[in-house]
Amino acid sequence: MENTNAALTHSHTFTKNQKWVIASTSSGFALENMDVLFLSFAMSSMISQLHLSGGAAGLIGSITNLGMLFGGIMFGLIGDRFGRVKTFTYTIFIFAFATAMMAFANNITLIYILRFLAGIGAGGEYGVGISMIAESFHKNQIGKMTSVAAIGGQIGAILAAITAAIVIPHLGWHALFLVGIVPVVLTYFVRRHLTETEEFVAAKKVEAKKKESTTSAVFKYMFSSPKLAYQSFALMIMTTVQIAGYFGLMNWLPIIVQKQLGLNVSGSSLWMISTIIGMSLGMITFGSILDYFGPRRAFGIFLIASAAMVFTITLAHNTISLLIIGAIVGFFSNGMFGGYGAVISRLYPTEIRSTANNVIVNIGRAVGGFSSVVIGILMDNYSLTVVMGFLSILYVISFITMITLPGLKKMSLKRA
Repeated sequence: MENTNAALTHSHTFTKNQKWVIASTSSGFALENMDVLFLSFAMSSMISQLHLSGGAAGLIGSITNLGMLFGGIMFGLIGDRFGRVKTFTYTIFIFAFATAMMAFANNITLIYILRFLAGIGAGGEYGVGISMIAESFHKNQIGKMTSVAAIGGQIGAILAAITAAIVIPHLGWHALFLVGIVPVVLTYFVRRHLTETEEFVAAKKVEAKKKESTTSAVFKYMFSSPKLAYQSFALMIMTTVQIAGYFGLMNWLPIIVQKQLGLNVSGSSLWMISTIIGMSLGMITFGSILDYFGPRRAFGIFLIASAAMVFTITLAHNTISLLIIGAIVGFFSNGMFGGYGAVISRLYPTEIRSTANNVIVNIGRAVGGFSSVVIGILMDNYSLTVVMGFLSILYVISFITMITLPGLKKMSLKRA
């Protein structure tokens, strides 16, 4: 069922509610990206002050992703059952509490606990936001709209990089997390203007007549046959690689940059901003390719390019070359981010769309997040070329998995 909002959007106009949907999703993505970047820039100070090994430091990001998996599944089911807007307007306060308490964390155990709690609070953001976009816009514009929302998230990342460059040198890494409360408050006020989509309300009425629980619907549409189970697990592999590349690069590259070129936090922030600009350009390009040519061609181009381009980081020997390479790597490696939600939203029905997005993406986060640990260990023992080789192999695996998905092939054939 395509709702009135979707039809209006196809004529290139935006309703008031569509604008709030994009604003809400962008702010949710911004929270996630700011959180990742805060952790990235605080990492070197945390390692120094708390005397952490590379593996122990990498585990901080991995534990956050495990929290996101738990929170994403739990609140995804609650949101699909009782209402997404109602649920996710308030779960961000769990994230706010855990982030604020990081300002007082002085041992690794407490940091692990708070990061897990922060993950629970932020775990459902992706699935809910993407689902509402899919139900509010025309199907041939979902790729571009999810990419637009993801770009909004990158603005949050840029703000985080700038904030880190100002706060850490003067106030230390603890104060950085205290600043993270501000965007949570702004996100709450944005979401007060949201209403449930017409498509979701209609689906809930049909579900009530069938007397089918959300949990049974998730099993029915995601795992009830070998074909559906393979599709779900294959998408989990692809999102695992996406998250592994993103978290691996974003958590460790500031430290790599500081070591390779001797830059301070402010200098590495400039590099990170360049990378984020590249990501944003990649997202809008990927979204346009996906909408016009289908997911197989879009993912194929970006996955193969990512596998090759990560090696260019080893060629950077001055600030200018580093800025250019950072933008190119960001363009391909994270340009695909919004595309996963667009594809998942097309492959799974309305009544489980939020949960399907959260399950697939957050399992990818939980597994892929361990790339931070792996890269930390590799950095302790091997060269940068070996680290980039590890990421390159992951992108090749994702490409091979992608071409085996019949659902993506059908979506591409419909556009031919």
